[in-house]
Amino acid sequence: MADEPSNGELGRLIQAMRTDMREDMDLLNRRLDKVVPMDVYTIEKNGLSERVTALEVQRVKDAERLVATRRWMIATVITVVVAVLPYLASIVRGASA
Repeated sequence: MADEPSNGELGRLIQAMRTDMREDMDLLNRRLDKVVPMDVYTIEKNGLSERVTALEVQRVKDAERLVATRRWMIATVITVVVAVLPYLASIVRGASA
């Protein structure tokens, strides 16, 4: 009988277990308060995915616009040079004559 706990000891052990359980449950509840519900997560993930897709599309459009602008600038420079060359050639011929 010396190995068995007394009723008082059992009561204290049960109370300690209850306190530990309450602390564990409080900790679990605090952690669960930080968890995002699955439907909210899915909505946010889809929204983010749509934004990334829109940014990728915009990046492609910007790259195409940049290429078109470069081509336009090169064509403009070539056109001006071709238009000015005969004038410069006539000036050089006139100055050498």
